[in-house]
Amino acid sequence: MNAKLERKLRTLGAVIVAGVVASVVINVAQGRHSLTAFLVGFVYAFVSCVALGGIELFVFQGPLSERLNRLSFAGLLTVRSAVYAVIIIAIQLLQPGERFAGLSLEVSYEDFWRSIAYSAVISLVLNFGFSIAILIGPRVFMNFVTGRYHSPVEENRFVLFVDIAGSTGLAERLGGIGIHRFLDRTFRLLTESVVDHRGEVLNYIGDEIIVTWPERSGAIDCRPLRCFVAMRSALQKAASQFEREFGAVPQIRGSLHFGSVIVGEIGDVKPAIVFNGDVMNTAARLEELSRKVDGGFLASRAAMARFAAPPPFPVSDLGILPIRGRVDGIDVVGIGAAA
Repeated sequence: MNAKLERKLRTLGAVIVAGVVASVVINVAQGRHSLTAFLVGFVYAFVSCVALGGIELFVFQGPLSERLNRLSFAGLLTVRSAVYAVIIIAIQLLQPGERFAGLSLEVSYEDFWRSIAYSAVISLVLNFGFSIAILIGPRVFMNFVTGRYHSPVEENRFVLFVDIAGSTGLAERLGGIGIHRFLDRTFRLLTESVVDHRGEVLNYIGDEIIVTWPERSGAIDCRPLRCFVAMRSALQKAASQFEREFGAVPQIRGSLHFGSVIVGEIGDVKPAIVFNGDVMNTAARLEELSRKVDGGFLASRAAMARFAAPPPFPVSDLGILPIRGRVDGIDVVGIGAAA
């Protein structure tokens, strides 16, 4: 299954489960313990979550995503709230819960607005949750919610550093706003490849993007290597568009390493989930070395040894290269520019 579709379906499933649980809690809080009451609540929760989650995931984060991304956080909340309100009112007027349970469709004015109020609260929570998840990233959001890294943990990770070549010279030519738009457009394009290959964007730093995979996920089908190659392919396909708009086509270099990292929350006012360890330092220094080799990419033998299958394209053995901070150097391979 397509990685984007799989992620959206899993998110939709989580939204439906959360909505059903909320309906049970509301019924219990109101003293409604009959099977019929729970059935009606379940139907309302299911229909509401499918409608709201479907609009969010397959429309707002689909065909309309580029337009909505231009809005401010407050503007995005307003648009979502307006659309959610229309959907909620329509669902309440259709009374799917009563229809499914075979109950009378007559409902009091008070009950109607009470249902609207409860549905609005649930939709507001979903709306705010979606907005925050988009702002900081869905996986980071879930990690904060579940408290997975509240205490630091040690994990084996693939770490991919990707750098945009020549960005300093472009910044001088395009100016501050121009280079920001150039980087934004490039990173959005690169991130699509990350999602397709089930990676996690750790951070954007200047003209660099850092991507990680847990060991089990990254080892499948050489995902980190495929991701980098897919990034290059995506930039090549968009070359004419970049040339027209910016007069330049982004070129990337990269490095891949594997090893143990410490992952945990850091900070108080603006907490963040950070990765620390020698793996991060080595991957960064490998990226520096990648600027001096043909193909502009280096992968450590430590990373290559963890893949479940050989890479689907040729790699070149570059031997042991000297690297800052390691007296014994590091054994690496490279790939061609058009692999």
